[in-house]
Amino acid sequence: MTTSETGERRGFTLIEILLVLALIGLVSSIFIGGSAALLDDKTASPEQQFWKACAEARREALMDQRSVLLTYDPKQRALLVADGGRVTPFPVKGPDDLMIDFHPPASESSSSILIGGTLVETQPLATVVFYDDGTCTPFRVQLRAKGSAHLLSIDPWTCAPVLAASDAAP
Repeated sequence: MTTSETGERRGFTLIEILLVLALIGLVSSIFIGGSAALLDDKTASPEQQFWKACAEARREALMDQRSVLLTYDPKQRALLVADGGRVTPFPVKGPDDLMIDFHPPASESSSSILIGGTLVETQPLATVVFYDDGTCTPFRVQLRAKGSAHLLSIDPWTCAPVLAASDAAP
């Protein structure tokens, strides 16, 4: 703000206004960038982490033109992608009691039992194989945590989730 020779007060100059606007823009961009970084650190769910490991296993099988194995190691709390020479861990963050099991596809002779009101699969597969043609072993994955189990069926041709009949309805 300036004063004239007579002592009258006048408004702000254009340079002062532009300087303040530039400072406001600079400070706001710093805060917006910082808050975006905080939001990006949101932890993915165990199911999302499983799909990331599946996509990576399938990609490696297609790129290297050889079979790739996917297993879950409860001690490391990680999904392991092994292509023969190297093992890539995909850490799974979630509840302390999280378990991931692979099971054969659903059939008439079910391998599930009811434990404490939760339907649990009892005959897991040790590993799942992703082949060099983009297919995989037919399997289901069971994610168990906090007394509940979530079962996903995997399509062996696309290595994607099998949609339920209710999902296909328009």
